[in-house]
Amino acid sequence: MLLKIHPETPSQRQIRRVADVLRDDGLIIYPTDTVYALGWSINNTKAEERISQIRQDKKKRTSFSLICKNLSQVSEFTKPVDKSTFKLLKHNLPGPFTFLLPASNKIPHIYGGKKKVVGIRIPDNNIPLAIVEELGYPLMTTSLHNSDDEIMDYMVDPQQIFEKYDQQVDVIVDGGVGNTDASTVVDCTNQEPVIVREGMGELIS
Repeated sequence: MLLKIHPETPSQRQIRRVADVLRDDGLIIYPTDTVYALGWSINNTKAEERISQIRQDKKKRTSFSLICKNLSQVSEFTKPVDKSTFKLLKHNLPGPFTFLLPASNKIPHIYGGKKKVVGIRIPDNNIPLAIVEELGYPLMTTSLHNSDDEIMDYMVDPQQIFEKYDQQVDVIVDGGVGNTDASTVVDCTNQEPVIVREGMGELIS
């Protein structure tokens, strides 16, 4: 199902439809402030195999991030951070960044991994923020791309995404043409933050 939602003023009725699908362990494709992404409820612990099949990840385990609505919600799913890390988050979120932080025990084990680290996102896009607000809890996510080779080929046209993935997911949210660059990933699990992947956005320290 292709569901068109205005990125600036999302319809609450449409957002509720998406949230209901997620509560029923559904899988969605939706826009962020960077690339289009796959999303599912944090309570859906059986989604990993389905996600891996869609992304065709053959070489390594799929990496997941958490979409939160604000820093207060972030603090529920991560361990306490120092003042400098909090300042970094506050200065750059919402925005096109994924921050790697120590996961709290609220993160299901299959998502935290052995190192108990979770990627955190607060995208500067009203659609995912409204979805998380309606859900009442975070959205698990991973970027949507073809992984047939080493080059990340991100899909940006919602109609083309629909044509390719309609039979594999439950809802595709059309929020307009997406970006071609993914988020900048910043590792904040050590004393000094380290950019581990350059993407959209310039980090403000």
